[in-house]
Amino acid sequence: MGLHIIIDGYNLIRQSSQLRSIDQQDIQFGREALLNRLAAYKKIKSHKITVVFDGIDIRNAESINNVKGIHILYSSKGEIADTVIRRMSTKEREKAVIVTSDREIIHFVESQGSTVIQSTDFEDKLIMAEYMNMKGTSAEEDDHQGWKKSTIKKGPSRRLAKKQRKDNKRLEKL
Repeated sequence: MGLHIIIDGYNLIRQSSQLRSIDQQDIQFGREALLNRLAAYKKIKSHKITVVFDGIDIRNAESINNVKGIHILYSSKGEIADTVIRRMSTKEREKAVIVTSDREIIHFVESQGSTVIQSTDFEDKLIMAEYMNMKGTSAEEDDHQGWKKSTIKKGPSRRLAKKQRKDNKRLEKL
């Protein structure tokens, strides 16, 4: 089962200090900078990625583009990106990981069974992917360094709730 990462595009751009400064100069440059980071991430992790933007300034509303293997979706006229993200999370449910810091979206998609990661936390993963891409390594090489000896006892008293364990398992794949 592959993950589908659904990103609230402008939310991620405006939560990032680097992308926000580019976005303030020109909104199109901000979108392109985000797509370049996502392309570097996609080279490391081959998850399906969809970025949702508000389509207010786009004439062909509800249009889908595919750039560097990343699906770009603009909301239709009279609709905001939040609505599109809610609809997609209802359809995808457990397969979806939603990237946003919008509290309303977070509460809705968690009730649908999707996993949520804050925009700032996902940005850290994008930065790490850019670094690993420049370095020429993959995440899988670093993850499997072998068995690590530990004296920490594990047991039912430390076990997380089932939903939290499932969410953590999905987030580890990012």
